[in-house]
Amino acid sequence: MALRVGIVAGGSLPEDAAFVEEAERLGVDSVWAPEAWGYDALTPLAYLAARTSRVRLGTAIVQLGARTPAALAMAALSLQRLSKGRFVLGVGTSGPQVIEGWHGVAFDRPIRRTEETIEIVRLLVSGERSDYEGRHYRLPLPGGQGRAIRSSAPPANVPIYVASLGPVNLALTGRLADGWIGTGFMPETAEAFFEPIRQGAASAGRSLADLDLTVSASIELTTDVEGAARRHARGYAFTFGAMGSETHNFYNDAFGRQGFADDVAAVARLWRAGAREAAADRVPTEIGLRTNLLGTPEMVRDRLRRHRDAGVQTLRVGVPGPDRTARLDTLGTLLDLVAEVNAEPG
Repeated sequence: MALRVGIVAGGSLPEDAAFVEEAERLGVDSVWAPEAWGYDALTPLAYLAARTSRVRLGTAIVQLGARTPAALAMAALSLQRLSKGRFVLGVGTSGPQVIEGWHGVAFDRPIRRTEETIEIVRLLVSGERSDYEGRHYRLPLPGGQGRAIRSSAPPANVPIYVASLGPVNLALTGRLADGWIGTGFMPETAEAFFEPIRQGAASAGRSLADLDLTVSASIELTTDVEGAARRHARGYAFTFGAMGSETHNFYNDAFGRQGFADDVAAVARLWRAGAREAAADRVPTEIGLRTNLLGTPEMVRDRLRRHRDAGVQTLRVGVPGPDRTARLDTLGTLLDLVAEVNAEPG
């Protein structure tokens, strides 16, 4: 199965748009917009839809709970129309820090919310009436004056990808989603993610091959492999220490299932104690190395083979660099390496 390359585009528009335009000409497959507590993921893609003609445009991810399912369906219909069918709706539960701290919405039953959102969005974008009975969402609102409504926009096919880390959410991804938005992925421990997805897919009469399995990574071509790996590893201190509550951090659980439970627990303790530098120093270099594409072209080629052999289909790549020219040079090298790996027999 051939690897495809997507790039991550943040909210630095229009600066990012020029890079995206050049990246499309180089041959990237897709562009992915993130969403945290700054820029949203949908607006930049509307801008990029007008500046591109071929690449897929995906959210990675829009936060569930921040918008009603109907609002998501409306945005998806708009973006699918603007992009002439290139939009991919990537959704994720986020976590209590963002959903409750930023949006002021209770972070309750996130997996059930994911399932209901997917079902409602698909219902509405297909042209059906807003008639749905769930635990989180009931349309029309019971006891109110509203009636079931059919969208005034033409029906559209909207692929829905799910960002998931825990086994139950991964199984839901396999059962319902068109693709997986993976993070913290290491091909050496791919089955920590793929086995629950595979089981969920099987429960719905599907297989892993029915999903576009996408994973994030940063690319850095360098001979100072240790230094690059350390920099990337240190960045995970915030993830392990701040991206969750004291009692639950989905990222920590995912890395724990990949063999780093003691390490991430130690990092989280140091972070919560205010020892931020010590926490960053405590993150194993191996995590920075395995979750990214770092080193010489030969080393990156080997990592690409490992991703391909594990079953990854799309790489969502962050391409750092001092300026656009340097970033495009790195991206061009990566695309050449991917083409070489894809051309290999077997």
